[in-house]
Amino acid sequence: MAKVLVSEDNLSLQRINEKCINCGACLKTCTELNHLAKNDCVNCGQCILTCPMGALVPKYNYKEVLANIHDEEKIVVVSIAPAVRVSIGDEFGFAPGEFLEKKVVGALKTLGFDYVFDITYGADVTIMEEASELISRIQNKGILPMYTSCCSSWVNYMEKYYPKDLGHLSTCKSPIGMQGAIIKNYFATLKNLNAKDIVTVTIAPCVSKKTEIKKGNNDDNDYILTTSELAYLIREQGINLKTVEEKEFDSLLGKGSGAGLIFGTSGGVTEAVLRTAYFLLNLEKAPENFFQLECVRGKENLKEAEVNLGSIKLHVAVIIGLHTVKNIYSSLSKYQFIEVMTCPHGCIGGGGQPILPKQKEETYIDERCKNLYKEDKQIKKRSSYENKEVKELYKNFLDAPLSEKAKKLLHTTHKDKAHTLKVIN
Repeated sequence: MAKVLVSEDNLSLQRINEKCINCGACLKTCTELNHLAKNDCVNCGQCILTCPMGALVPKYNYKEVLANIHDEEKIVVVSIAPAVRVSIGDEFGFAPGEFLEKKVVGALKTLGFDYVFDITYGADVTIMEEASELISRIQNKGILPMYTSCCSSWVNYMEKYYPKDLGHLSTCKSPIGMQGAIIKNYFATLKNLNAKDIVTVTIAPCVSKKTEIKKGNNDDNDYILTTSELAYLIREQGINLKTVEEKEFDSLLGKGSGAGLIFGTSGGVTEAVLRTAYFLLNLEKAPENFFQLECVRGKENLKEAEVNLGSIKLHVAVIIGLHTVKNIYSSLSKYQFIEVMTCPHGCIGGGGQPILPKQKEETYIDERCKNLYKEDKQIKKRSSYENKEVKELYKNFLDAPLSEKAKKLLHTTHKDKAHTLKVIN
């Protein structure tokens, strides 16, 4: 068999059998790009982007979301991931990578969502927790290196292939996981809403998040729609993205910092963590070079640097691709902080993004990345600790990063899943 098996209960993707020509592109993606065991799946969805026939697609949930919007007893809250706003335009004839934040917000409000939030708020909270966790591990001789936990396919991979090393993974939920918990606990309380009536939806560039929200204590998230799914929904409802009225995010969980925005790029999480970690250690703004940290930016599969945080010198690595992880895994102990993203170029190249013509793929990806960094430079607050609404969250609800309440709502555990590696020939 020249194709990977896609089971009916796969939460992330599905195969349209009549379109499949058994060419093997999906199998090549899994075995060569990600070095997975045959017919194993970490739900990254890269096979969707490499299938030449469009036989592999996300597991669609947008009709269920639309049904909830039409249910007058439901309060449907949607959040938008950073990478979506620089890729959705590819489905509607905009320039490559065009930053369409206000257009997307306008389209979502036209669709009937009750609240539209920015997932970069959740990213800012993630940085507050993750930077604090890193500093705590360093100062208290905890397990190092610390691996980021934002990419759910990477976490899935660790749980299956390196379960003995799960202590290296940050316990932080992803920004989506944190935002869902904040909406159904903090936001619901402030608005005097019953959390059971709230339906949380996130628009993400990633099909893997559909699996993540079914894991453990992530039940504050109800639906993940991919960028391509949102395009289907916009078209089916007759909305013209080019002429739709531009609108702003709703307040309270509104726009995040520039640091939260660059989560969509490879190296963005690392750069965001370092900006805040410097402040937490020194109680002053990080030097200017931390706001254009070229050593962790770019398309290389491995980027490494030694960064001076004042009292601490941190050896960091930014890794793209599970194949890269496998090739250098034995040497990871020389770092203190490691960011891993499964998809090429990070979330902007996620498996839920619009499919691009191969000859123009690099151009589109470059423009997506460039425009996220451009927007970061234009935002007044470029570090997560500066986010006023995040400060209010801790002051009024969570007390402090790594507090007992924060750990309960915003952190998770990782489980040994080696037993699920059942290779099917």
